[in-house]
Amino acid sequence: MSRYLALVPAAGSGSRFGAPSPKQYLQLDGKPLMWHTLATLAAVPAIERVALVISPGDEWFDSYRWDDIAKLEVHRVGGASRAESVQNGLAALAAADDDWVLVHDAARCCLSVAAVERLIATLGDDAVGGLLALPVADTVKRANAEQRVSATVPRERLWLAQTPQMFRAGRLAEALAKGPVDIITDEASAIEQLGLQPRLVEGEAQNFKVTWPRDLALAKALLATRRG
Repeated sequence: MSRYLALVPAAGSGSRFGAPSPKQYLQLDGKPLMWHTLATLAAVPAIERVALVISPGDEWFDSYRWDDIAKLEVHRVGGASRAESVQNGLAALAAADDDWVLVHDAARCCLSVAAVERLIATLGDDAVGGLLALPVADTVKRANAEQRVSATVPRERLWLAQTPQMFRAGRLAEALAKGPVDIITDEASAIEQLGLQPRLVEGEAQNFKVTWPRDLALAKALLATRRG
């Protein structure tokens, strides 16, 4: 029987945020931002383990309390890139080849349990696996070097990738090992390098990645609506 395991790479520095600590540790409702991410994954009944991958030199993790998150395990094996962190995390998980691994961005802290359950229900019998994503709703423009429009890109069949991205542990490890790392932007892109086509499962707009300081206010507002 295949298991469902969550893996959260969080070894990045969050340099674009311009904060004194990595953005995953910024305070959001009295908790580190990624606490909300991890708590949601742990609340999904089908998920057996939630593996957090942090840098070996992480100076912040031990400053906070995490024992209120069930299923959590911490691996200090983060690498220089997302792909390397996921690769090292897979090795630390010691998952069976046919176990499903759901890789999720630490900074997507407004993920809902319902979205994860929809992903699992859709892909549980899929031959490849897939990811949450949103169909592109806006008109897309391609810019030139002067930030002027060089083309309008047809949005038909364009999707914005989200996470979790869910693949069999053995196949994902194989895809990441083949690389090359510099063109692997997410797990789906690694799987694509094997000639496979991941399935797109419609996600939610609220499952955005906190990237800029202004995103924190939106995340706080969204989490507040869940508390009622």
